[in-house]
Amino acid sequence: MGRVFVAGSINMDVVATADRHPRIGETVAGRQVLYFPGGKGANQAVAAARLEAPTTLIGRVGRDAFGSELRAFLGAQGVDLGSVRDADTHSGTAIITVAKSDNTIVVIPGSNALVGPDDVADVPLAKGDVAVSQFEIPLPTIAAFFARARGAGATTLLNPAPAQKMPDDLLALVDILVLNETELGLLADTELADNDPYDRIADAARHIQVNRDQIICVTLGKRGVIALVDDRLLTIEGRNVTPVDTTGAGDCFVGAVAALLADGQPIESALGYANVAASVSVQRMGAAPSMPTIAEVSAALRADRLSSS
Repeated sequence: MGRVFVAGSINMDVVATADRHPRIGETVAGRQVLYFPGGKGANQAVAAARLEAPTTLIGRVGRDAFGSELRAFLGAQGVDLGSVRDADTHSGTAIITVAKSDNTIVVIPGSNALVGPDDVADVPLAKGDVAVSQFEIPLPTIAAFFARARGAGATTLLNPAPAQKMPDDLLALVDILVLNETELGLLADTELADNDPYDRIADAARHIQVNRDQIICVTLGKRGVIALVDDRLLTIEGRNVTPVDTTGAGDCFVGAVAALLADGQPIESALGYANVAASVSVQRMGAAPSMPTIAEVSAALRADRLSSS
Protein backbone atom coordinates (compact mmCIF):
# COMPACT_ATOMS: atom_id res chain seq x y z
CA MET A 1 0.00 0.00 0.00
CA GLY A 2 1.27 3.45 -0.90
CA ARG A 3 1.17 6.54 1.26
CA VAL A 4 -0.34 10.00 0.84
CA PHE A 5 1.89 13.05 1.29
CA VAL A 6 0.12 16.42 1.32
CA ALA A 7 2.13 19.63 1.07
CA GLY A 8 -0.23 22.46 1.80
CA SER A 9 -1.95 24.98 3.97
CA ILE A 10 -3.07 24.61 7.57
CA ASN A 11 -5.65 27.16 8.73
CA MET A 12 -8.08 27.88 11.46
CA ASP A 13 -11.45 28.58 9.85
CA VAL A 14 -13.49 31.26 11.59
CA VAL A 15 -17.03 30.65 10.34
CA ALA A 16 -19.91 33.13 10.64
CA THR A 17 -23.37 31.87 9.76
CA ALA A 18 -26.12 34.18 8.53
CA ASP A 19 -29.44 34.09 6.69
CA ARG A 20 -27.83 35.70 3.64
CA HIS A 21 -24.54 37.13 2.45
CA PRO A 22 -24.08 40.89 2.88
CA ARG A 23 -23.85 43.07 -0.18
CA ILE A 24 -20.83 45.32 -0.60
CA GLY A 25 -20.92 47.98 2.11
CA GLU A 26 -23.75 46.26 3.97
CA THR A 27 -23.84 44.75 7.47
CA VAL A 28 -26.14 41.84 8.25
CA ALA A 29 -26.84 40.14 11.57
CA GLY A 30 -25.20 36.73 11.94
CA ARG A 31 -26.44 33.69 13.80
CA GLN A 32 -23.28 32.21 15.30
CA VAL A 33 -19.49 32.09 15.05
CA LEU A 34 -17.69 28.76 14.90
CA TYR A 35 -14.04 27.69 14.84
CA PHE A 36 -12.99 24.75 12.66
CA PRO A 37 -9.57 23.40 11.70
CA GLY A 38 -9.13 23.87 7.95
CA GLY A 39 -6.82 24.95 5.19
CA LYS A 40 -6.84 23.03 1.94
CA GLY A 41 -3.76 21.02 2.83
CA ALA A 42 -5.08 20.03 6.25
CA ASN A 43 -8.53 19.24 4.84
CA GLN A 44 -7.12 16.96 2.17
CA ALA A 45 -4.83 15.21 4.64
CA VAL A 46 -7.71 14.58 7.08
CA ALA A 47 -9.89 13.29 4.23
CA ALA A 48 -7.22 10.75 3.26
CA ALA A 49 -6.41 9.78 6.86
CA ARG A 50 -10.06 9.18 7.77
CA LEU A 51 -10.22 6.79 4.83
CA GLU A 52 -7.33 4.94 6.50
CA ALA A 53 -4.57 5.91 4.11
CA PRO A 54 -1.17 6.46 5.80
CA THR A 55 -1.01 10.25 5.50
CA THR A 56 1.75 12.78 6.13
CA LEU A 57 1.14 16.54 6.10
CA ILE A 58 3.92 18.97 5.19
CA GLY A 59 3.37 22.60 6.20
CA ARG A 60 3.76 25.25 8.87
CA VAL A 61 1.71 26.65 11.76
CA GLY A 62 2.31 29.70 13.91
CA ARG A 63 3.47 29.67 17.51
CA ASP A 64 0.04 30.78 18.66
CA ALA A 65 -3.13 29.32 20.16
CA PHE A 66 -4.49 28.39 16.74
CA GLY A 67 -1.26 26.53 15.95
CA SER A 68 -1.54 24.43 19.10
CA GLU A 69 -5.19 23.65 18.44
CA LEU A 70 -4.48 22.70 14.83
CA ARG A 71 -1.69 20.32 15.83
CA ALA A 72 -3.91 18.65 18.44
CA PHE A 73 -6.79 18.18 16.01
CA LEU A 74 -4.71 16.86 13.12
CA GLY A 75 -2.83 14.44 15.33
CA ALA A 76 -6.12 13.08 16.65
CA GLN A 77 -7.19 12.29 13.06
CA GLY A 78 -4.17 10.08 12.52
CA VAL A 79 -2.25 12.54 10.34
CA ASP A 80 1.54 12.27 10.63
CA LEU A 81 2.76 15.74 11.67
CA GLY A 82 6.50 15.02 11.61
CA SER A 83 6.90 17.43 8.68
CA VAL A 84 4.80 20.27 10.15
CA ARG A 85 7.10 23.01 11.40
CA ASP A 86 6.53 26.11 13.50
CA ALA A 87 6.83 29.59 11.97
CA ASP A 88 7.50 32.96 13.57
CA THR A 89 4.17 34.42 12.50
CA HIS A 90 0.47 33.78 13.03
CA SER A 91 -1.16 30.59 11.81
CA GLY A 92 -3.09 30.70 8.57
CA THR A 93 -6.64 31.91 9.07
CA ALA A 94 -9.75 31.78 6.87
CA ILE A 95 -12.73 34.05 7.47
CA ILE A 96 -15.81 32.25 6.12
CA THR A 97 -19.41 33.38 5.80
CA VAL A 98 -21.99 30.62 5.33
CA ALA A 99 -25.53 31.49 4.19
CA LYS A 100 -28.08 29.23 2.50
CA SER A 101 -25.46 26.45 2.26
CA ASP A 102 -23.11 28.62 0.15
CA ASN A 103 -19.93 30.23 1.38
CA THR A 104 -17.58 33.14 0.77
CA ILE A 105 -14.01 32.91 2.05
CA VAL A 106 -11.15 35.32 2.77
CA VAL A 107 -7.84 33.55 3.46
CA ILE A 108 -4.94 35.18 5.34
CA PRO A 109 -1.91 32.95 4.59
CA GLY A 110 0.20 33.65 7.68
CA SER A 111 2.56 30.72 8.27
CA ASN A 112 1.48 29.02 5.04
CA ALA A 113 3.33 31.66 3.01
CA LEU A 114 6.58 30.48 4.63
CA VAL A 115 6.37 26.87 3.43
CA GLY A 116 9.44 26.64 1.21
CA PRO A 117 11.38 24.12 -0.87
CA ASP A 118 13.42 23.15 2.20
CA ASP A 119 10.21 21.88 3.83
CA VAL A 120 9.74 19.27 1.08
CA ALA A 121 13.41 18.42 0.50
CA ASP A 122 13.50 15.39 2.82
CA VAL A 123 10.03 13.91 2.21
CA PRO A 124 10.56 10.10 1.86
CA LEU A 125 8.49 9.62 -1.29
CA ALA A 126 8.55 6.27 -3.10
CA LYS A 127 6.89 4.50 -6.00
CA GLY A 128 3.20 3.90 -5.22
CA ASP A 129 2.88 7.04 -3.08
CA VAL A 130 0.66 10.00 -3.97
CA ALA A 131 1.97 13.57 -3.62
CA VAL A 132 -0.83 16.13 -3.23
CA SER A 133 -0.77 19.92 -3.21
CA GLN A 134 -2.88 23.03 -3.80
CA PHE A 135 -2.37 26.76 -4.29
CA GLU A 136 -2.38 27.95 -0.66
CA ILE A 137 1.41 27.58 -0.38
CA PRO A 138 4.03 29.16 -2.69
CA LEU A 139 4.15 27.70 -6.19
CA PRO A 140 7.96 27.17 -6.20
CA THR A 141 7.48 24.88 -3.19
CA ILE A 142 4.86 22.85 -5.06
CA ALA A 143 7.18 22.55 -8.07
CA ALA A 144 10.03 21.31 -5.86
CA PHE A 145 7.69 18.82 -4.15
CA PHE A 146 6.36 17.45 -7.42
CA ALA A 147 9.80 17.25 -9.01
CA ARG A 148 10.93 15.18 -6.05
CA ALA A 149 7.80 13.01 -6.37
CA ARG A 150 8.36 12.44 -10.08
CA GLY A 151 11.95 11.42 -9.39
CA ALA A 152 10.74 8.87 -6.84
CA GLY A 153 8.08 7.41 -9.13
CA ALA A 154 5.18 8.77 -7.04
CA THR A 155 1.92 10.08 -8.55
CA THR A 156 1.39 13.86 -8.40
CA LEU A 157 -2.07 15.31 -7.80
CA LEU A 158 -2.67 19.06 -7.93
CA ASN A 159 -5.75 21.01 -6.88
CA PRO A 160 -5.08 24.50 -8.36
CA ALA A 161 -7.18 26.41 -5.85
CA PRO A 162 -7.64 29.21 -5.01
CA ALA A 163 -7.67 29.92 -8.72
CA GLN A 164 -4.57 31.48 -10.23
CA LYS A 165 -2.43 31.04 -13.29
CA MET A 166 0.41 28.55 -13.08
CA PRO A 167 3.65 28.25 -15.05
CA ASP A 168 3.84 25.60 -17.76
CA ASP A 169 6.72 23.82 -16.05
CA LEU A 170 4.57 23.20 -12.96
CA LEU A 171 1.63 21.94 -15.02
CA ALA A 172 4.00 19.53 -16.77
CA LEU A 173 4.81 17.93 -13.38
CA VAL A 174 1.13 17.12 -12.68
CA ASP A 175 -0.19 13.60 -13.28
CA ILE A 176 -3.74 14.31 -12.05
CA LEU A 177 -5.33 17.76 -12.04
CA VAL A 178 -8.51 18.17 -9.95
CA LEU A 179 -10.28 21.51 -10.30
CA ASN A 180 -13.69 23.13 -10.61
CA GLU A 181 -15.10 24.95 -13.60
CA THR A 182 -13.98 28.39 -12.37
CA GLU A 183 -10.39 27.26 -11.96
CA LEU A 184 -10.46 25.49 -15.32
CA GLY A 185 -11.84 28.60 -17.01
CA LEU A 186 -8.98 30.70 -15.66
CA LEU A 187 -6.33 28.25 -16.83
CA ALA A 188 -7.98 27.79 -20.24
CA ASP A 189 -8.67 31.53 -20.75
CA THR A 190 -12.41 30.98 -21.15
CA GLU A 191 -15.46 31.60 -19.00
CA LEU A 192 -17.20 28.46 -17.76
CA ALA A 193 -20.25 27.78 -15.60
CA ASP A 194 -21.07 24.58 -13.73
CA ASN A 195 -24.19 24.13 -15.91
CA ASP A 196 -22.27 24.30 -19.21
CA PRO A 197 -22.53 21.22 -21.47
CA TYR A 198 -20.02 18.52 -20.61
CA ASP A 199 -18.46 18.74 -24.08
CA ARG A 200 -17.68 22.43 -23.64
CA ILE A 201 -16.02 21.80 -20.28
CA ALA A 202 -14.12 18.83 -21.71
CA ASP A 203 -12.85 20.97 -24.62
CA ALA A 204 -11.49 23.50 -22.12
CA ALA A 205 -9.78 20.67 -20.22
CA ARG A 206 -8.18 19.37 -23.42
CA HIS A 207 -6.92 22.90 -24.10
CA ILE A 208 -4.70 22.82 -21.01
CA GLN A 209 -3.86 19.10 -21.03
CA VAL A 210 -0.09 18.61 -21.34
CA ASN A 211 -0.41 15.14 -22.87
CA ARG A 212 -2.95 12.31 -23.12
CA ASP A 213 -1.54 10.60 -20.05
CA GLN A 214 -2.43 13.58 -17.87
CA ILE A 215 -5.78 13.09 -16.12
CA ILE A 216 -7.96 16.17 -15.69
CA CYS A 217 -10.95 15.92 -13.39
CA VAL A 218 -13.51 18.72 -13.18
CA THR A 219 -15.82 18.83 -10.15
CA LEU A 220 -19.24 20.34 -10.90
CA GLY A 221 -20.98 20.43 -7.53
CA LYS A 222 -24.38 18.75 -7.54
CA ARG A 223 -23.90 17.74 -11.22
CA GLY A 224 -21.08 15.44 -10.20
CA VAL A 225 -17.74 15.04 -11.94
CA ILE A 226 -16.32 14.71 -15.44
CA ALA A 227 -12.80 13.54 -16.20
CA LEU A 228 -10.44 13.07 -19.13
CA VAL A 229 -8.79 9.68 -18.69
CA ASP A 230 -6.78 8.15 -21.57
CA ASP A 231 -8.53 10.61 -23.90
CA ARG A 232 -11.93 9.27 -22.78
CA LEU A 233 -14.56 11.46 -21.14
CA LEU A 234 -15.82 9.89 -17.92
CA THR A 235 -19.02 11.20 -16.36
CA ILE A 236 -19.97 10.57 -12.73
CA GLU A 237 -23.40 11.76 -11.67
CA GLY A 238 -23.81 13.81 -8.49
CA ARG A 239 -25.73 12.45 -5.51
CA ASN A 240 -29.01 14.03 -4.42
CA VAL A 241 -28.31 15.29 -0.89
CA THR A 242 -29.32 18.32 1.17
CA PRO A 243 -26.16 20.37 1.74
CA VAL A 244 -25.51 22.12 5.05
CA ASP A 245 -22.05 23.57 4.38
CA THR A 246 -20.11 23.10 1.13
CA THR A 247 -16.81 24.31 2.63
CA GLY A 248 -14.16 21.67 2.06
CA ALA A 249 -16.16 19.49 -0.34
CA GLY A 250 -13.53 19.79 -3.06
CA ASP A 251 -10.80 19.00 -0.54
CA CYS A 252 -12.69 15.91 0.57
CA PHE A 253 -12.83 14.80 -3.05
CA VAL A 254 -9.09 15.32 -3.54
CA GLY A 255 -8.14 13.52 -0.33
CA ALA A 256 -10.40 10.59 -1.16
CA VAL A 257 -8.95 10.25 -4.67
CA ALA A 258 -5.44 10.25 -3.20
CA ALA A 259 -6.36 7.65 -0.57
CA LEU A 260 -7.78 5.21 -3.10
CA LEU A 261 -4.92 5.67 -5.55
CA ALA A 262 -2.45 4.98 -2.73
CA ASP A 263 -4.41 1.79 -2.06
CA GLY A 264 -3.83 0.73 -5.65
CA GLN A 265 -7.36 1.38 -6.91
CA PRO A 266 -7.87 2.44 -10.56
CA ILE A 267 -8.64 6.09 -11.23
CA GLU A 268 -12.24 5.37 -12.27
CA SER A 269 -12.98 3.73 -8.91
CA ALA A 270 -11.17 6.48 -7.04
CA LEU A 271 -13.23 9.22 -8.72
CA GLY A 272 -16.55 7.48 -8.08
CA TYR A 273 -15.74 6.82 -4.43
CA ALA A 274 -14.51 10.39 -3.92
CA ASN A 275 -17.75 11.74 -5.40
CA VAL A 276 -19.72 9.86 -2.74
CA ALA A 277 -17.34 10.94 0.04
CA ALA A 278 -17.70 14.61 -0.91
CA SER A 279 -21.50 14.30 -0.90
CA VAL A 280 -21.31 13.04 2.69
CA SER A 281 -19.04 15.91 3.76
CA VAL A 282 -21.42 18.67 2.66
CA GLN A 283 -24.14 17.40 4.98
CA ARG A 284 -22.45 18.81 8.10
CA MET A 285 -20.65 21.96 9.20
CA GLY A 286 -16.96 22.63 8.99
CA ALA A 287 -14.14 21.74 6.61
CA ALA A 288 -11.71 19.22 8.11
CA PRO A 289 -14.19 18.01 10.77
CA SER A 290 -16.76 17.15 8.07
CA MET A 291 -14.53 14.60 6.30
CA PRO A 292 -16.19 11.16 6.36
CA THR A 293 -14.83 7.82 7.54
CA ILE A 294 -14.82 4.62 5.51
CA ALA A 295 -17.89 3.46 7.45
CA GLU A 296 -19.82 6.60 6.53
CA VAL A 297 -18.95 6.38 2.85
CA SER A 298 -19.83 2.68 2.85
CA ALA A 299 -23.23 3.50 4.36
CA ALA A 300 -23.86 6.05 1.59
CA LEU A 301 -22.89 3.50 -1.06
CA ARG A 302 -25.27 0.94 0.46
CA ALA A 303 -28.07 3.51 0.45
CA ASP A 304 -27.42 4.20 -3.24
CA ARG A 305 -27.58 0.52 -4.08
CA LEU A 306 -30.85 0.08 -2.18
CA SER A 307 -32.46 3.11 -3.84
CA SER A 308 -31.52 1.86 -7.31
CA SER A 309 -32.69 -1.73 -6.77
